[in-house]
Amino acid sequence: MTTRPPSEPPLKNVLVLVRHGESEWNRLNRFTGWKDVDLSEEGTAEAHRAGGMLATEGHHFDVAFTSTLKRAHNTLEIILGELHQEDLPIIKDAALIERDYGILVGLNKDEARERWGEQQVHIWQRSYDIGPPGGESLKDTAARVLPFFEKRVLPKLLAGKSVIVAAHGNSLRALVMRLDRLDAEQVIDLNIATGVPRIYRFRADGSVAERRDLAA
Repeated sequence: MTTRPPSEPPLKNVLVLVRHGESEWNRLNRFTGWKDVDLSEEGTAEAHRAGGMLATEGHHFDVAFTSTLKRAHNTLEIILGELHQEDLPIIKDAALIERDYGILVGLNKDEARERWGEQQVHIWQRSYDIGPPGGESLKDTAARVLPFFEKRVLPKLLAGKSVIVAAHGNSLRALVMRLDRLDAEQVIDLNIATGVPRIYRFRADGSVAERRDLAA
């Protein structure tokens, strides 16, 4: 990890994406979706570590976005506390919430595989355009995440702002698919780890100049 001297100016045109820290249902290996579950003890620690890593690099944000679910906005508040930016306004929007897992919500993932078969659950969980019955596919999730990004987030980046977005595994998968130019096959293998900041730097034309992950 590269440490920036304190005398350097804050990074601009930078987008930091962070999946919330481990939730109580992540810990229990349950499908969570729209269920408003809070962070586990480990998830809280992950959020503090993410904030510490960003502080070490000298990040300072102009705008913060998160979902309306507490595991995401609690993660963001912890990170901002580590950055001593507790007063930064936070924009919460339901466009950034996790995908709806339909009939899978609340079920233990191993039990779901026993009931419907490992291959079927894998298709529901990882594919681009096939969602579980009563729920959303990644394509459905992208249909709300990407317009929000184009309208609310990207203009801030093009104006030279530094932006942090704390959200969920699948809302961020949908966004990363767009930013990294992944196709429907490539996105199957994309996993966004909890509490690991992913950093993008943008050019003036809105294209991605650099992408990297911060790991403890």
